[in-house]
Amino acid sequence: MKKLNTLQRISDAGIVAVIRADTSEEAINISEACIKGGITCVEITYTTPEADSVIKYLVSAYKQDPTVVVGAGTVLDETTARLAILAGSGFVVSPAFNKQAAKLCNLYGIPYMPGCLTIGEMQEALTYGVDVVKLFPGSSVSPDFIKAVKAPLPQVNIMPTGGVSIDNINEWIENGSIAVGIGGNLVNAAKADGDYGKVTTIARQYVEKVRIARKINNGLEI
Repeated sequence: MKKLNTLQRISDAGIVAVIRADTSEEAINISEACIKGGITCVEITYTTPEADSVIKYLVSAYKQDPTVVVGAGTVLDETTARLAILAGSGFVVSPAFNKQAAKLCNLYGIPYMPGCLTIGEMQEALTYGVDVVKLFPGSSVSPDFIKAVKAPLPQVNIMPTGGVSIDNINEWIENGSIAVGIGGNLVNAAKADGDYGKVTTIARQYVEKVRIARKINNGLEI
């Protein structure tokens, strides 16, 4: 049930903020700014110092908010996946598919979202119980690639990451993405001068873009 709830939250949110920070404090501040702006799914990458501590802090800080999901990113192996799960991660993301990490996440009922770029990679990931495929790097293809993949693999849930911007996020959603991952285009706003208010503002813009794109996709009036 927990796994299904997490997947539903990611689908409802439509955006996962990929937090790649230089310090644990910066990661926490950026995450809080994203959540304040309406992006309630945050992914703390393991390139961030003390990523475990950041995940634990955020999970504790938002445990009363049922909409917030904290996950781990840049998970390269099963050892890191286990550390992330023990820290409280609601989901685990990898830049590439890893069989052992997939098995471990399935064992603990945690959604595993590996990076895949070809239909062959996606098909293999699906056989290992992957619920959401991270299309990575998304900048290597165009948004209509999603629709092309879902013709032979209609059951695959795809989350493009890398190459998603405020200008094209609507195209990714309209072509059938379950959600999108946004990193530098969102979090770099605070890195230069520490103005986390900018992150909140940009987050709100992304959230609104997704809302409009989904209404268009469902044939509803704006």
